[in-house]
Amino acid sequence: MISHGKDIKIFCGNSNPELAQAICEKLGLPLGSSEVKTFSDGESSVSIYETVRGSDVFVIQSTCIPVNDNLMDLLIMIDALKRASAGRITAVIPYFGYARQDRKTKPRDPISAKLVANLITQAGADRVLTMDLHANQIQGFFDIPVDNLLGAPLFVDYFTNKFADVMDDVMVVSPDVGSVARVRAFAQKLHVPMAIVDKRRQKANSSEVMNIIGNVEGKHVILLDDMVDTGGSLCHAAEALVSIGGAKDVVAAASHGVLSGPAVERIAKSCINEVFFLNTIPANEAALACEKIKYVNVADVFAEAISRIFNETSVSPLFQ
Repeated sequence: MISHGKDIKIFCGNSNPELAQAICEKLGLPLGSSEVKTFSDGESSVSIYETVRGSDVFVIQSTCIPVNDNLMDLLIMIDALKRASAGRITAVIPYFGYARQDRKTKPRDPISAKLVANLITQAGADRVLTMDLHANQIQGFFDIPVDNLLGAPLFVDYFTNKFADVMDDVMVVSPDVGSVARVRAFAQKLHVPMAIVDKRRQKANSSEVMNIIGNVEGKHVILLDDMVDTGGSLCHAAEALVSIGGAKDVVAAASHGVLSGPAVERIAKSCINEVFFLNTIPANEAALACEKIKYVNVADVFAEAISRIFNETSVSPLFQ
């Protein structure tokens, strides 16, 4: 017996309406009628223009730039739906902001990822659907079910076809030690070896490459990360792979293209041939204008996950 609401209704905030519309098209459902606006003093206001009583409601909202505005919009939408007697509310967060603040690295640091998890739960969400959390332990910050979809498999088919004739000379590289587990799983899917770029971070949003663990000389390198913010780490790692390691060429892939500050300019000037992102965060004008940057659509995966959650069937096959 299915224990949730009587039907699916999907709403979205202002962070990524294109992705929300694409998900609805895959499911054959209309996007819910709602409006998220801002008053002159900066306060967010939400209006839901259709009944949700007893429905299984999914709210699609990435907490990307502007992070605080988008997060507040999500919380207010959840609250509005809860007060409107929605049967169950799932917060669909393709990109989960504040995920990098998942632990204390020095005295008196906040653990903001836990705070955000508490806010989402207290607002009234019954479960969370997201993709490629920066730290897997964030799932444990929630007291409600969390489905953390994987973005890397979406890149496997592309790179398998791209390097089909030279797969013996392909190597997947982790840009830092923290991404090793993610990169190892990706390398196993491609059946290629991996290497690691060892770096020392001097301060936030900056890094210094120290050395390369593994032989990348003459290799076609795939540099894999979970997100690209200012682009410094990615571009420095690519430069080291070519200048120090002797790699033949470098392509990069990351789930989330945050692309703040000089990121697009750095990518355009770097030795990276192509950079692939998932459209968990909408592309800004600079990214769309950059020939090196390309996007892979995640609508199919999220639509399938939403369908499985509604029908109370396993989401595990989507991790394969």
